[in-house]
Amino acid sequence: MRTQDFDFYLPETLIAQHPTEKRSASRLLLLNGQTGEIKDKQFSDLPDFLQPDDCLIFNDTRVIKARMFGIKVSGGAVEVLVERIINPHEAWAHIRASRSPLAGSRIFLGSQAINFEVEVLGRNDDLFHLKFITGLTVFEVLEKIGHLPLPPYITHSAGADDENRYQTVYAKHAGAVAAPTAGLHFDEAMLETLENSGINIAYVTLHVGAGTFQPVRVENIKEHKMHSEWYTVPQKTVDIIDKTRQAGKSVVSIGTTSLRALESAARSGKLMAKSEDTDIFITPGYHFNVVDKLLTNFHLPKSTLLMLVSAFAGIDNIQHAYQHAIAERYRFFSYGDAMLISKKQEL
Repeated sequence: MRTQDFDFYLPETLIAQHPTEKRSASRLLLLNGQTGEIKDKQFSDLPDFLQPDDCLIFNDTRVIKARMFGIKVSGGAVEVLVERIINPHEAWAHIRASRSPLAGSRIFLGSQAINFEVEVLGRNDDLFHLKFITGLTVFEVLEKIGHLPLPPYITHSAGADDENRYQTVYAKHAGAVAAPTAGLHFDEAMLETLENSGINIAYVTLHVGAGTFQPVRVENIKEHKMHSEWYTVPQKTVDIIDKTRQAGKSVVSIGTTSLRALESAARSGKLMAKSEDTDIFITPGYHFNVVDKLLTNFHLPKSTLLMLVSAFAGIDNIQHAYQHAIAERYRFFSYGDAMLISKKQEL
């Protein structure tokens, strides 16, 4: 398939720059992947479209303050975005500078008042291997001088409100550089309502990388090299899903990151507890082994996530739903509105 098949025009005015005043105050578009039927609802209506003993799977990753600024020994400015923490003192990172630093060079991150020395150990494609030469861990350095890495389409710098709202209320395991945005719609009251309705909740962890914002740049999508992310599916979650299946109920993935973790752990055809890297690339024609319904935000043109939801609901259905959302002025991307999609029946 061609990347161009997943392109669409989006007015900039529909890109949400700020979250709604209340987490659960966003809109909800219902899409039946089998019939293509669309309904306009509010996110607060979500419990009405679930049944007792359905299972919701959340990604409990926590966004880290991954963006730092500093200078090279030469005095040139650098911007560092940590992609993955390898161990307490090493990380893979993107570096933006007038000239890329070479292996063995040093950079100083922070300000004149407080800065930390970092050595560039090497490079792999667009990622630099960094060693933090300090008694502090990478996490501790990020907490002291790091900034929340808002997506590139959000035009303002991260403020105190973003540090709260660009994080799910159930975030637990630090490691993501982008939020699992479908989960941003849930507040404590909604979670309590769901549990009181007899709906089961379970968790996976997938540390979302910056690659989630990158468009596919090759013409044939089969030639795209998918970015890799670390995920964990615990045995407790596998057991809850097995129980849901036995009861004939639905497994509902909260976000594409939860779905990628579940489907990665079920590549053999059977869901198993796992903790490893995944570079799974889900495109139309993919056979889904675990998920029945998907709650997700609206995704960027030509993105791997748009290809994923097209695989889940059907290309024509997604194109129709997106055009409907644009006409009805839904809010798009990380701080935008949500969709609840039921899976298209596979042939």
